[in-house]
Amino acid sequence: MTEDQRRAIPFAVRAALASVAMACGLIALKAYAAWSTGSVAMLGSLADSGLDLLASLVTLYGVKLAAEPADHDHRFGHGKAEALAALFQVVLITVSAIGIAWRAISALGSDTPTQGAEFGIGVSVVAILATMILLAYQRRIIRKTGSVAIMADNVHYQSDVLLNGSVIVALALDQFLGWHRADPIFGILIAAWLAWGAFQASSHAIDMLMDKEWPESQREAFIEVAARQPGIKGIHDFRTRRAGSHDFAQFHMEVAHDITVREAHDVVEGVESALRRAFPKVEVLIHVDPEGHVDTDNPLVEMDVTPHWFGKRL
Repeated sequence: MTEDQRRAIPFAVRAALASVAMACGLIALKAYAAWSTGSVAMLGSLADSGLDLLASLVTLYGVKLAAEPADHDHRFGHGKAEALAALFQVVLITVSAIGIAWRAISALGSDTPTQGAEFGIGVSVVAILATMILLAYQRRIIRKTGSVAIMADNVHYQSDVLLNGSVIVALALDQFLGWHRADPIFGILIAAWLAWGAFQASSHAIDMLMDKEWPESQREAFIEVAARQPGIKGIHDFRTRRAGSHDFAQFHMEVAHDITVREAHDVVEGVESALRRAFPKVEVLIHVDPEGHVDTDNPLVEMDVTPHWFGKRL
């Protein structure tokens, strides 16, 4: 783990703790509001805050575990703990969405109006303001650390702003305009929103667990920096992956076939230094080959991936 990654750990943990604290406060407010108003939409919002608390606790654990340095049994570190934490959140969100949808569909057959809409609306406004403060703080932490877990938590809390806004609309339509079915309808919409969020979170987590390559633009920028360094004759077999907030890259680098081991080592050092300056959070592994060498037993060498550098396919 690099020094930059070690310094980033406390920031990610602080962001996760802030999420836990805010979720606890909102659960208390929304529980009383749901009991006072009888609103299905508010009940859905309460359930979402309960999930926020569980998700934030799992995120906190995942961030702390992912930040643990590599050990004898985990030589590449523990970064994928963040993806596992995200999948656990997906299960919770999916179960909650099903429960809210069932309760809302049951309420569609009832014309019983909600009560105390003013209080429910006030609680939702407080929740929106608190969430916006947390989102601003999380975005600052994401810029510092690049944490995937905090990034996913940030996306989830962005949906909370819309969710709480829908609760306000549902309560206003139900009590002030007499449209009593607005509340369960918005409850169903909230359940659908939660299900969509679960799908997106699972997609990102699975990509990380399956070692999906970086986006093409990031791959090109990385190779462009390496290719500019003196002494390098070609690059092939370029592979990347991400684990938590840690990025990994490896490639074969060609040097002149008639230089000494020491000279080849100096070329590698120059490339690594340039990459560390441009991409301080990436752990790089470079294999040196003599110019013109082809690993015929490695199918990745011949994989057709753009762009091409020095006539060699990456």
